[in-house]
Amino acid sequence: MTVPSPSPLAYVPFVSVQNMMRLVHSIGIEAFIQELAGYIEEDFRRWSEFDKTPRVASHSRDGVIELMPTADAENYGFKYVNGHPKNMREGYQTVTAFGVLSSVANGYPILLSEMTVLTALRTAATSALMATYLAPEGSRVMAMIGNGAQCEFQALAFRALLGINTLRLYDLDPEATGKARRNLEGQGFEVVTCASGEEAVEGAQIITTCTADKQYATILTDNMVGSGVHINAIGGDCPGKTELHRDILLRSDIFVEYPEQTRIEGEIQQLDPDHPVTELWRVLRGEAQGRVDTRQVTLFDSVGFAIEDFSALRYVHARVRGTPYAEPLDMLADPDDPRDLFGMLERARG
Repeated sequence: MTVPSPSPLAYVPFVSVQNMMRLVHSIGIEAFIQELAGYIEEDFRRWSEFDKTPRVASHSRDGVIELMPTADAENYGFKYVNGHPKNMREGYQTVTAFGVLSSVANGYPILLSEMTVLTALRTAATSALMATYLAPEGSRVMAMIGNGAQCEFQALAFRALLGINTLRLYDLDPEATGKARRNLEGQGFEVVTCASGEEAVEGAQIITTCTADKQYATILTDNMVGSGVHINAIGGDCPGKTELHRDILLRSDIFVEYPEQTRIEGEIQQLDPDHPVTELWRVLRGEAQGRVDTRQVTLFDSVGFAIEDFSALRYVHARVRGTPYAEPLDMLADPDDPRDLFGMLERARG
């Protein structure tokens, strides 16, 4: 018996890690980040069109596994992502991810993609995009406390969108700082390695904190944050994991993606449930102000939200169309008669 070949409707475009990297380099990393930031901004400006819910998290003593879904009238998207701080000691990545974009009209997936690399890019794009509204005008120096996997992506995004060219690096692990320095000097940055967090923030207009330990921590103390600084806090992203001293929060203007999620996972889990925050979509739509004066301390309490992943999948879907960077994956059963799934199975006997 001849086994029937899959029909065209059985195939879903799949972007592997290798092809994602090839796509990024074909565009250019900073150009990719700039274009991705444009998609994120476009989607945040149509915030009301999306279904929104905090991510669905399964916590264990070792880490967390999360699903991050959202949809508009045309597409549904979700990301599967983990966060396991101990992984690096065992030879695994701390964070891995993949995602799916589907048609709302028929429920068929239209893209399956790796999202480990893509999440690093979208996180950096989101941070830098928000900083264009929140950072001091003319910022050129950024402190990077936590020099792990996200460090270089953040630096490239802040250069692409804000012109940052000097980085002051600190990590508890000198090998992480050495890795970051080699990579970033190779990208043309002026890099200063520092012996402490206090030294790293000297002269910086922007402070990025990005550490991985799943615990309450004080990466920034109140005395380290002067007036006029923008804080890009991206490490606190689950219950029980923070990086900033509470006193910093009390004197900052705080900007968040989705309060219902950030109050559970972000720095503001340390504050009263009704502590005032500004939703970033309102700033991007011009309904709320970002930075208003030179002495203001602004804080982006970043935890990552599903719409950012939706934007990233939408961008990649548009970018891979007609290129060799997506391969067809036989993923969907498509019998000749939609009612005869069993018949299709029987005809597959070799």
